[in-house]
Amino acid sequence: MIGRLNHVAIATSDLDKAVAVYRDMLGAKVSEPVPQPDHGVVTVFVELPGAKIELLTPLGDNSPIANFLVRNPAGGVHHLCFEVDDILAARDHLLAQGARLASGAEPKIGAHGKPVLFLHPKDFIGTLVELEQA
Repeated sequence: MIGRLNHVAIATSDLDKAVAVYRDMLGAKVSEPVPQPDHGVVTVFVELPGAKIELLTPLGDNSPIANFLVRNPAGGVHHLCFEVDDILAARDHLLAQGARLASGAEPKIGAHGKPVLFLHPKDFIGTLVELEQA
């Protein structure tokens, strides 16, 4: 059901520092920051062959990653994102298997302009999983 790995998301409280690590130290191509108000984050994408790294920082006081950063002040891996051919069919299949959604039942438009859903980490070996329509 899952397709290719789209990105690994890393939460950080210091986006400029994180960008400098990937751009200046590692020589990666890094996008400009983009506010994602519907998701409460600012995103930056690090381009890699075949996948991306998404750097996330909170946007506003009610950001869903704020608690993650309280528990992990240095930041760290927040979620994995996999592509699926049909996000609604994937959702229905996973719900039938007993998986829980960490987001609402209806997909939201994600940072790439495509529908996304988040799966509860308790059902996926402690890992928050994002599904993105391919």
